[in-house]
Amino acid sequence: VSAGSLSPGMLRWTRSWRLPLRGLGPCSLSFCRVPVAPSSSGRSGAEPRSVLLSYKLLDGEAARPALVFLHGLFGSKTNFSSIAKALAQQTGRRVLTVDARNHGDSPHSPDVSYEAMSQDLQDLLPQLGLVPCVLIGHSMGGKTAMLLALQRPELVERLIAVDISPVQTTPSSNFPSYMAAMRAVDIPDGVPRSSARKLADEQLSTVIQDLAERQFLLTNLVEADGRFVWRVNLEALAQHLDKIMAFPQRQESYPGPTLFLLGGNSKYVLPSHHAEIRRLFPRAQMQTVPHAGHWVHADCPQDFVAAIRGFLA
Repeated sequence: VSAGSLSPGMLRWTRSWRLPLRGLGPCSLSFCRVPVAPSSSGRSGAEPRSVLLSYKLLDGEAARPALVFLHGLFGSKTNFSSIAKALAQQTGRRVLTVDARNHGDSPHSPDVSYEAMSQDLQDLLPQLGLVPCVLIGHSMGGKTAMLLALQRPELVERLIAVDISPVQTTPSSNFPSYMAAMRAVDIPDGVPRSSARKLADEQLSTVIQDLAERQFLLTNLVEADGRFVWRVNLEALAQHLDKIMAFPQRQESYPGPTLFLLGGNSKYVLPSHHAEIRRLFPRAQMQTVPHAGHWVHADCPQDFVAAIRGFLA
C-alpha cells in the first residue's frame, strides 16, 4: 500500500502496531491452558478476587512516583512499549506497563467489571512498591484508572485519563460485530503464521472494512500447540460489553491533580460529560491533542509524551 492511499487512521495503526509483540511464542496461550481465575461471583459484598497480572517494569529512580500505563479494550501492555521507553529515558522514573485481566498475557476471568480490574491493581502496585503512582489509562484502562483513584486516592499521586470520561461510553466502533467476526475466524491446524494472519484478515474483512482496525485486532492472534487462538477472552468480553461501556456510580471525589487528555478528532469525551468530570475530579484539567483520534498515543506519540511531561512538571 502506498503512503498516499493510507488514511490517517491506517497510518496510526501501522505506525503503532509495528512494535515487537513479545511473549507470543508457541507456548504463550491456548484456551485450555490459559490460567483461569476462580470466579468471585456469589461473594456478595466481598471485594472482587484479583488475578496476577502480566506486566513489564522499566527501572528508574525510586524517590519519585512511577508512571503506570493501562491499555484499552483489545489492547495490551505492548501498546505503550515505545512510549514507556521514551518516558523512562526522559524522566528517569520507573515505568510500568500492565496487561489487564482477559487481555495480553494476563489470566482470563469471567469477571470483567471495573471493580475487579481496579482490585487487580490495588494488589499489584503495592507489591511492586509503586504507590503512590502516576496512573495513566486509555479508554477502558482510563476507566479502571479513574475508579482506582476514586476508591483508593492514597495509591494515586496524580491521574491521566486518555480520551475517556467517567460516564457511559458510546463507542465509534461496532464492538459486538467485531467480536462475533473474531469468534467466527476459522484457521486450519498446521498453517504457518504468515498465512494464518492473512486468512484471519480475509475473514475479518467481510465485517471490519478498516484495515487499521483489523491489524489492531490481529495483534491478539497467537499460536498455541500448533493452533491459532485469540489471547483475549472473547467470551467474557462479549457477554459483558455493557459493563465495559458503563462506569460505576460513585459518590466520593478524587482530590488529586487530574488531566483529561483528549484527541481533537475523537467524540469519546463530550461537553455533556464535563459536569460529571468536575464532580468526581474537582482538580481536572482538559488538554486536547489537535490531530489525534481516540488512540492519542498512537496517532501523536510525541505530543502525547510532551503532554505527560508537562503535567508532571
